[in-house]
Amino acid sequence: MADQQDVKITVHWLNNSRGQRIIWLLEELKLNYEIKTYKRDQNFRAPPELKKVHPLGKSPVVSIEAPGLGQPLVLAESGAIVEYLYEHFGREHIPQRYPESKEGNVGAETEAWIQYRYFMHYAESSLMPNLLVSLITGSIRTAPVPFFIKPIAKRIADTVDEKYTNPEIEMQLKYLEETLGKPPAGEFLCGATVTGADVMMIFVLEGAIQGKRLTEKTHPRLYKYVRHIQGLESYKKAGARVAEASGDEFVPFSESGR
Repeated sequence: MADQQDVKITVHWLNNSRGQRIIWLLEELKLNYEIKTYKRDQNFRAPPELKKVHPLGKSPVVSIEAPGLGQPLVLAESGAIVEYLYEHFGREHIPQRYPESKEGNVGAETEAWIQYRYFMHYAESSLMPNLLVSLITGSIRTAPVPFFIKPIAKRIADTVDEKYTNPEIEMQLKYLEETLGKPPAGEFLCGATVTGADVMMIFVLEGAIQGKRLTEKTHPRLYKYVRHIQGLESYKKAGARVAEASGDEFVPFSESGR
């Protein structure tokens, strides 16, 4: 595991984005870092300045300066960033992969490691797309269209939600509610400590709360898990750092727009 000595980490943070999960991770790992903030425009799009950092102009993006590098290493995509930072600065927080004497054996991986690896990818590939579809159908219902088109647009959005989005999201949240109630899950998804799985999941679950898909009444275990993370000192410090850097009060994504 690398020492951070002489390594400079800069997070390119966009409001109401996945960038906040990276700030939380850095606080969990107790790393030094700088924040460069960006604000969405009136159409909720990222500003063009972000494309100077990465061609796609998305957040999160992390740039790393280290001895021997001719130019900063630029990392994009939450999963890639989380894995890279854990591999170099927090390997002890990754669940043990193999039991003793089982190293390298196919299928011998621990349940905690399998769960960790699964949720590292699940967050953005299984749950988030459905929440985005729900966001789109909601936008269709409120879109400024001629009055005679509005009932048609609403009917289309209602049909998509009824036939696909609603049952899919409910199935996903029910699965997560059950997962948190059995080993290897504990205080967190993979046991007693925060892992990359929790870092990846928090933004998506906050989005589910923000969209009123996840409530204390409908999914009490899952709701408690999110609020527990938001109460962690590392999470609060991450919010304070962003507030200081942006000049705006930090509001968790779960409460944005309320």
